[in-house]
Amino acid sequence: MSYLTGEFNCKLDAKGRMMIPSDLKKQLPEAEKEGLVINRGLENYLVIYTKREWDKKLDELSKLNEYDRKAIQFVRYFTAGATNLQPDGTGRVNLPKNLLDYAGITNEVVLTCMLNKVEVWDKKAHEKMISNEPENFAALAEEVMANKGRGRDE
Repeated sequence: MSYLTGEFNCKLDAKGRMMIPSDLKKQLPEAEKEGLVINRGLENYLVIYTKREWDKKLDELSKLNEYDRKAIQFVRYFTAGATNLQPDGTGRVNLPKNLLDYAGITNEVVLTCMLNKVEVWDKKAHEKMISNEPENFAALAEEVMANKGRGRDE
């Protein structure tokens, strides 16, 4: 699997459409044919997945116990608002108003590649998040990376 790389500043037009930056579009060749999925992030940002990555998320969720109230609640809130995005002929996607409202996105957007997905942030919220870097990033790196064998693929 190849991972997505980069950070991109974008603007929304009056209809909530965003041009996918050409450098990002090159990393998403299947997007034109299969489309993308956008959803709420765990905080006030949005997440764009390729259709293939979204289907992997749904496969994970389908393995949860459908009779466990917390599992049901998690699935309900995780998938709430998920919307298919299909780039138009010029490479624009229309971001749903309900998701823009959730993330507080108005006009200026920062797209941040995060391994296999793209986070979509309001520019001011992104600046605030980035400026809130942990005081001792090296200690955080040591703590997180010391557990690296227990992550995504296990």
